[in-house]
Amino acid sequence: MELSVVQFAKRISIPLNSTSSPAQVAASSQDPWNKSSKYALGWTYFALGLLLVATVVRCYHLWGDKIRTALFKQEVVDSTKILSPQYYFETPSAATATSTTQFFPPNGQFPEKAKEQSTVSTIAPVNNTIAFFRMLFYRPLPIFKVGRIEIVFPSLGVTVIVSAALVFTMVYTFLPQPLYYASMAFGSPPLAIRAGMLSVAMMPWIVGLSMKANLISMMTGIDHERLNVLHRWGGYLCLLLALIHMLPFYLQPLWDPSGFEAFQWYFTQKGQSWYIYTTGIAAFVPLGFLCVHSLPILRNWMYELFVALHVPVSIIFVGMLFWHCNNYLTSWNYLFATVAIWVFSYFMRIFFLNWMNPLYMSWLIGEESAVTILPENAIKVTIPTQRKWRPGQYVYLRMPGISFFENHPFTIASLCSDDFPSLYGEEYRDMALVFRPFRGFTKKVRDTALVKGPYKTYRAFIDGPYGGMQREMASFDTVYFFAGGSGITAIASQLLDLIKRMRDGKAVTRSVRVVWALKRPETMDWFKEELRICREYAPPNSVECQFFITASKRYEPGDTEPSRSRPHSGILHDKVDDMFQGFATKRHSALIRDEAGDDEDREKELRRENEDTITALPQAHLVPSRPKINTNVANAGPSRWSMATASPMEPARTFDFGFPETPSKFQKSLMRFAFLPTTRSDGWRTEYGRPDIPYMLREMSKDFGRRTCVFVCGPPSMRIDVANTVARLQSQVLHDTGKDEIFLHAENYAI
Repeated sequence: MELSVVQFAKRISIPLNSTSSPAQVAASSQDPWNKSSKYALGWTYFALGLLLVATVVRCYHLWGDKIRTALFKQEVVDSTKILSPQYYFETPSAATATSTTQFFPPNGQFPEKAKEQSTVSTIAPVNNTIAFFRMLFYRPLPIFKVGRIEIVFPSLGVTVIVSAALVFTMVYTFLPQPLYYASMAFGSPPLAIRAGMLSVAMMPWIVGLSMKANLISMMTGIDHERLNVLHRWGGYLCLLLALIHMLPFYLQPLWDPSGFEAFQWYFTQKGQSWYIYTTGIAAFVPLGFLCVHSLPILRNWMYELFVALHVPVSIIFVGMLFWHCNNYLTSWNYLFATVAIWVFSYFMRIFFLNWMNPLYMSWLIGEESAVTILPENAIKVTIPTQRKWRPGQYVYLRMPGISFFENHPFTIASLCSDDFPSLYGEEYRDMALVFRPFRGFTKKVRDTALVKGPYKTYRAFIDGPYGGMQREMASFDTVYFFAGGSGITAIASQLLDLIKRMRDGKAVTRSVRVVWALKRPETMDWFKEELRICREYAPPNSVECQFFITASKRYEPGDTEPSRSRPHSGILHDKVDDMFQGFATKRHSALIRDEAGDDEDREKELRRENEDTITALPQAHLVPSRPKINTNVANAGPSRWSMATASPMEPARTFDFGFPETPSKFQKSLMRFAFLPTTRSDGWRTEYGRPDIPYMLREMSKDFGRRTCVFVCGPPSMRIDVANTVARLQSQVLHDTGKDEIFLHAENYAI
């Protein structure tokens, strides 16, 4: 027994010498314990390789987008220069493409032909390689339905990455020999050590992929919401490796009891009886909990509980890992790296919080916001803020006056531009968040707005912005938007920004096509003003919009109103909101005194302006009345459906989308052909029924430019149709020299 303990001790920290047994020497020569750190290093190299590939692809696209946009801007500048000929016989050539050649130049040779953008900013073999992989990876996996539950798998690209990680770890764990030593007295089972080191090495990557502000997103341009799926599957893989690490310690004692006694006696001598087993279970339990309650069905069912528990349990898990690993081999190096990434990411998040910047008026007290009830029971939260954002980005919103602990992501539907100033002042822009209320926080926002009325303002704390499309949309020749229902919120700001750039001559884009499938026409009121701007200010014949009304039902006079119940904790929330509002009022009062100086009249004037706080909040109005159907077609005028009453605080706008007569109850029972689409001369039209997206995209592909962007945000079925069709269309890039790229950007419908 004593000899076995000595051999085990040598196995841990003492090199082999002349007293070592032949079995010990043979076991150590096969897979030395002190060199087991190479398995953790192998995973690090594997992950760094994936990161490097993603970063290089992003840099290539970024480089191409910047060059194409810069060349186009220079072309616009050159085309505006009208130079008079130096001699009467010297005339400039006609404005054809990028030609600068002059007929009969005074001296020298003819200038060389200007390089086309495609030869400057892209490389054909690289484009074909990227198109080939997009043809494979753009295809999503099919959706499985179990009753009313839809099981949506990750994209094929994510599936390939996760599968590659699974194959790598399993091969690296089970291929080296031996899996077990002849006796446990020789040391821990090599299979367990390999799996344990691999699982520990995954920790920095799992934590890095989970953080909102992280280096991986900065390098690859992939926002944390998209990386989060890799974070979850990385956690599941870590759980599998933890099981592989744990089971040999329970299985080998069954056939090697004497070796197990030596193994256990060694730790007893060090005063650590059952150390490995106790600390291992202490680390495995929180890991199992994190993986189980992260399953989509449980996470969606109890999302608030998931958000409240995930981070605290993760901290406990990392602490238990420190205890369990006990600084064996290089385990603590990876755990310290995990903590460093965690701390750095939380430090970076400080710069994304609107209430943590002392240069902003929202410092420590948040912004002031207004809640608007839109048609179709939608909610619009308007937040005048000094924070800047890009089109398509989203923020996490916390409103203490409604729910102190809840923090939810919402896509920013407005554009941050000097063309859309806020009434709050020159430094402010109105951040608009539009969403449908379901349950939880969104339902509380709706119920509170209905009870408190339109003139109630709330303190809003913003975390963000994050995400957004990393490619330069203005560098594509043709752009196609597909939206389903409230998915238009992710497209509205992108569309406005693109049209603004086209108007200013800063976009290569020549054609924009919008396809929006929605249940009822009232939904268009959400973005009536934005659509009006798109139609009136876009370059002529550059924008076409198709609206598909998928359900003909409209609200009837007898329809029930939404519930106006108020949460039971409303008093507490009101006090919290009033507290922050009081801080804001005191800060404004102090600023007024500083601004007025010793001038009492000036101070009174500023205070009177500050008292009317509600007028500075845009679009805070009453719940719209139910639409009154105009059944008199003869007197309907240009638009056959109209609102009987308009919002008292917003002037009525006459904006005709080209709808036919509102369907009656009799028409609702007819087939789709009963509703004939109305086509306008400017390319805007409305149809009843669901769009055949694969057919539409194939027809649209006939007009694809050299570089095309397809942007989709909608339900899973819409995203799958668009992704499958765009994957098939990649063959055009491979066979047509006139096409360089067909890019797909799919937004998460839930955000």
